[in-house]
Amino acid sequence: MSSFVQHYGYLALFLLAIAESALVPIPSEVTFGFAGALTTAAVTGHAQFSVLGVVLVGVVGSLIGSVVAYEVGRTLGRTLVDRYGKWILLTHHDLDVAEHWFSRYGNASVLIGRVLPVVRTVISLPAGVAEMRRGPFVVLTVIGSAVWVALLTLLGHAAGANWTRVSHDIHLAQNPMIAIIVILLVWGFVLRVRAVRRHSGPSTRGKHAR
Repeated sequence: MSSFVQHYGYLALFLLAIAESALVPIPSEVTFGFAGALTTAAVTGHAQFSVLGVVLVGVVGSLIGSVVAYEVGRTLGRTLVDRYGKWILLTHHDLDVAEHWFSRYGNASVLIGRVLPVVRTVISLPAGVAEMRRGPFVVLTVIGSAVWVALLTLLGHAAGANWTRVSHDIHLAQNPMIAIIVILLVWGFVLRVRAVRRHSGPSTRGKHAR
């Protein structure tokens, strides 16, 4: 990823930002932290990027990727549940809950979610499924993405020539986080299977049939 950013510059940052916000698991911490380091002359002997340029490209790319994920959720959410609900572990009850949640806490969820690792990658999809209004979604996505990208870029800029060591420390810190996330995912998977079976049981189907 680092070589991709060095060779293709702003285009690489733009494409990576789109992909990461469109549900592709790309670590933006590394992408924009490294780009921030390249805003100094300490890594390659010259400044390849400007801080403002990295932030602008990152925000625009993040917005485009987020809108893609949002529109997929908005246009295909219930269709996917109708056809593949039992395979993707979603029911119409889940969509109803998501809509209720976003009707009450949607703005805060999107804004805060955009600055949280892992969550920021997937927050746009449920916002679309819940049919959150496009205007607030776009505005809050821009604000949250700007804060996140600027923070990572400035941290990378401050690290400068020490980016390699800082990046190594970030990876070490991520390992226990990844382990916790995996455990939570397994636990959540088991709960989802039980919930889908409960809401797709004979009594539920009979009620919808009537």
